[in-house]
Amino acid sequence: MKVKGKDWFLIQILAYVFLGILTIIALYPFACLFTSSFSSEHAMINYGMRLIPKEFSLDAYRTVFKRPEQIGKAYMVTIGVTVIGTGISLFVSSMTAYVLFRKELYYRNQLAFILYFTELFNGGLASYYIIVCKNLHLKNTYLVMILVPLFSVFNILVLRNFIKSSIPYSLIDSSRIDGASSFGIFFRIVLPLSKPALASIGLFIALGYWNDWWTAMMFVEKKNMYPLQYTLYRMLSTAQISSAASENAAVINTPTETLKLAMTVVATGPIIFLYPFVQKYFVAGITIGSVKE
Repeated sequence: MKVKGKDWFLIQILAYVFLGILTIIALYPFACLFTSSFSSEHAMINYGMRLIPKEFSLDAYRTVFKRPEQIGKAYMVTIGVTVIGTGISLFVSSMTAYVLFRKELYYRNQLAFILYFTELFNGGLASYYIIVCKNLHLKNTYLVMILVPLFSVFNILVLRNFIKSSIPYSLIDSSRIDGASSFGIFFRIVLPLSKPALASIGLFIALGYWNDWWTAMMFVEKKNMYPLQYTLYRMLSTAQISSAASENAAVINTPTETLKLAMTVVATGPIIFLYPFVQKYFVAGITIGSVKE
């Protein structure tokens, strides 16, 4: 039974009011974080995070952009690694998922189990470091920041479930009968029909690359190759050491608390602007793998 007239109008009003309240609740912490990043260190320590700062100050941002060329270089490194890494990771993950989806692949379930087994057990950090540095010779290269986070078994299994639940296998068979090659089926049928899943998984992969500082800390020693997150991490560590070494505790020369907030704004800003472009696909792909055959 359809709801019409005043009842439907009232339901719409209540729904918008409820969603508006939820939006305000969700956005309030981010608004406090942004405005508090413009507070002075003294006001931050004494009054905490506030929507309207007690004392306005740009000291935190002056500290972050003290060397603008360093931040600019770190941004370029992070953007390049994120774009290239996300593209390659999506291609490898989707192709692997499609191969595991094909019924004519012998031992595909056993292969999927082997891939999943690597998620549960690994050889440890020491052997991992030796392989990357001594065997693959990837230390102090941009390639190490792309290849190390590249392969995710979880993403592969999620994409396989999406393909299995969303693309009829009869469509694959009919394409083969019409003479389409495996690559042709993958590029012309599977990828276009998997846009919601690719956009959702791609967003998570991009976030992983964007927030990755551990890889640079482990395998990169050249300062001009540091990504944004690791550069900010080193800045914060230097500021904390400088603040702790200050002889006069009553005078705060280097901001630390507001510096954390400013760094959060600098690091998350581009990702926040990216989200609206993939939102429609993200909403469609949020139930990836929830439908089973």
